[in-house]
Amino acid sequence: MGLEQLLHQGLAAQQRDDQAEAERCYLGVLALAPHEANANHLLGVLRYQQGRSTEALELIGKALAAVPQSPENHSYYGAALHSAGRHQEALASLDRSLTLAPGQAEVLNVRGLVLMALSRPEEALLSLDQAVALAPAYTEAWNNRGIALRNLARVEEARVSFAQAAALDPNHPHIHFNLGHACLIVGKLGEAAEALEKSLKIVPDDRAVLNNLAVVLCEIGRTAEAMTLFKRHAALGGSDSAPEPDHKRKHDREQKAYLVQTGLSGEAGERLSGPAINPDNDIAAIADRWHTSGPQVVVIDNLLTPAALEALRRFCWQFPVWKKSYHEGYLGALPEEGFAAPLLAQIADELRETYGAIFGAHGLRYLWGFKYDSQLKGVNIHADFAAVNVNFWITPDEANLNPDSGGLIIWDKAAPLDWDFTTYNNDEAAIRAFLAESGAKSQTVPYRANRAVIFDSDLFHQTDEIAFRAGYTNRRINITMLYGRRRLHEGTQINELVPVVWRE
Repeated sequence: MGLEQLLHQGLAAQQRDDQAEAERCYLGVLALAPHEANANHLLGVLRYQQGRSTEALELIGKALAAVPQSPENHSYYGAALHSAGRHQEALASLDRSLTLAPGQAEVLNVRGLVLMALSRPEEALLSLDQAVALAPAYTEAWNNRGIALRNLARVEEARVSFAQAAALDPNHPHIHFNLGHACLIVGKLGEAAEALEKSLKIVPDDRAVLNNLAVVLCEIGRTAEAMTLFKRHAALGGSDSAPEPDHKRKHDREQKAYLVQTGLSGEAGERLSGPAINPDNDIAAIADRWHTSGPQVVVIDNLLTPAALEALRRFCWQFPVWKKSYHEGYLGALPEEGFAAPLLAQIADELRETYGAIFGAHGLRYLWGFKYDSQLKGVNIHADFAAVNVNFWITPDEANLNPDSGGLIIWDKAAPLDWDFTTYNNDEAAIRAFLAESGAKSQTVPYRANRAVIFDSDLFHQTDEIAFRAGYTNRRINITMLYGRRRLHEGTQINELVPVVWRE
């Protein structure tokens, strides 16, 4: 078989995605003619498609040396450089390809990705705009254009771009994922749920889709469904192999010993047939305190019914959901890691229903549990990414060695609306400087079992000093539920729960 015939046969195989046959043909050509430009280029493209960037660069480089004026050689060489992380070189190669042959939509699309990798989002958007203008049905360019717009914080425009991509390719799970997350950010929750449900239908075990869809369902009031998705996410496991700190290993040993001693097994945290939120509190008086207090802080004792309190304690003691470690010495239980019992959904829903005058239309945005070492520190000063914060404690009072502390300290100053999440949630130095300059005053709410503190999430707060008895069931446990969205600084579009990696 001649060289030309082998090349045609290899190209036909590559076009029908028969990579093994294509490779056999190209290698056959190169065995006879090692410097044959077309064979080097086509095998290099195949290696690029297989993610073997180093080999792709070597092969396409040979083709480029033989035919330096080939725009196709320059374009694939640039794409391979981009895959290898050599973005500045990639840009030069792609620009050379466009100089030789202007108007290549695919090259403009890759160029947009390279510019995003170089943190030049405005130029990336311009390149992607040119790509979709040249090829209006180019799905990938519309999707990447959405990512560029999102990187510029133009999320509503990004949503429109993702929607265009989804209309062009309704079976692409990554596009529906991007569309759903953009809709979540801008508050189009029904559209977010629809897009993410489409993505999940195509790829049922996608952990990121499961997590984001669960977050959306929480906010629109489908809390029980959300908990089911969070549990599916947790069951798939993760890839975190970081070494566990001493305080995490100590907790896990205590939990195992507790389970052996008590003989507990089976289900816990199931939905109750009766109420979870105590209906006997003076709900009207509590709502009145909320609306007349400044700042907005109310304390509710006996929040849960006795049955709910006992069931929630059993779940928190029994189940291995305390997976996230914090360097201060406490552990976190997150819904996507199994802290997603039906009882928690019941409590979250009944809180909104019972105290509707406080929560209004605010949906549940997120929840978690924290469990503390008896002697180590609690949560540092911060504000949260929501409108209303519910923080309640479930460990028995006998565990607390100081009934005047162990609870929560809340300041009367809210995080400035133009601060980003990293600043108001983590920058302790900036927060304390702001509080000192503004003359902020604090109030301390002492720890009590089954006591809830409901407050404006913008208010800075931190865990009070902890002194609890040693022993597994004496560890301080608090549950936090966040409702609604934080107010936004004028001109800001993003109101995001957590960062996400957008998908090409």
